[in-house]
Amino acid sequence: MFAESPIKRRQSTRIYVGDVPIGDGAPIAVQSMTNTQTTDVEATVSQIKRIQAVGGDLVRVSVPTMDAAEAFKLIRQQVSIPVIADIHFDYRIALKVAEYGADCLRINPGNIGNLERVKAVVDCAKDKNIPIRIGVNGGSLERDLQEKYGEPTPAALVESAMRHVDILDKLNFDQFKVSVKASDVFLAVGAYRQLAKEINQPLHLGITEAGGLRAGAVKSSVGLGMLLAEGIGDTLRISLAADPVEEIKVGFDILKSLRIRSRGINFIACPSCSRQEFDVIATVNALEQRLEDILTPMDVSIIGCVVNGPGEAEVADVGLTGARNMSGFYLDGKRQKERLANDDLVEQLERRIRAKAAQLNEKNKIPVEVKG
Repeated sequence: MFAESPIKRRQSTRIYVGDVPIGDGAPIAVQSMTNTQTTDVEATVSQIKRIQAVGGDLVRVSVPTMDAAEAFKLIRQQVSIPVIADIHFDYRIALKVAEYGADCLRINPGNIGNLERVKAVVDCAKDKNIPIRIGVNGGSLERDLQEKYGEPTPAALVESAMRHVDILDKLNFDQFKVSVKASDVFLAVGAYRQLAKEINQPLHLGITEAGGLRAGAVKSSVGLGMLLAEGIGDTLRISLAADPVEEIKVGFDILKSLRIRSRGINFIACPSCSRQEFDVIATVNALEQRLEDILTPMDVSIIGCVVNGPGEAEVADVGLTGARNMSGFYLDGKRQKERLANDDLVEQLERRIRAKAAQLNEKNKIPVEVKG
């Protein structure tokens, strides 16, 4: 019962990162970045598979050295999700990972040497049909821009981005996306708004170095929510000092809340009060953990009493309305004859939610995803 979003997306050009379309109305891709040592191939592959298992569309891997580039080759051979190689300064690493199967290069053309070296990377990207992401960060602006503006400003971030864009334009390369990230919400939002008017390429959104799990999720939700609500953004990453898997979850939660993209279960749950007839918080927490593997878009309403319960259940795929001892159960917005015992709700709901997800998959011809 996922309602269509009223948001009108910014028109942009289309690129492909592996088989994932970015821009021109394609679903907003959610990505994360590994935080393992890239040279630890086993740990990095394991983390990438966990990111993919919760719905990640793309993953970025830092490649700071030639040893890391050799490890990247082995990593790329063992994963199926598109992998973006993050490279700074050394153009030779970019050439090497392109040879080893990188699906996108995250570089700043102005930071990897003279025009001849940049051209070598761009020519390689053209030959192998690999896009580039220009990644500007408020914490690493060029020194002359720091002196010109005195501090990071939206104009400073955009000027930095346009320098790199101009280099690619001169080399007749248009398969790129751009980000202008900052840790300050208003700085990042202002930069993205300005950049959105300057170029037609896809924009990669993020509030960089947003913080820990809770504070970072809130800051990212506020900043990215402002931009997404205006139709700005084609792919995103939530930058958290936390498990990268959590970045994917928060990213999809943001998109779901704006009705832009639904993947997995959207739980509608009351905060609980003295009217509740069962432990709503414990029930929802248990179900969220047990049902993380379900990627089918669906609404599940868990309400502890009959005040708001029926109304929420009537617009959900699966609904529960609290009542004494036995709670009301809804499917597709319709009250069912059966009632569920309050002392065994988690087990009963899990079975019914999984059955409903399977039914929706069959109805919509959604293939079952193989994880790991």
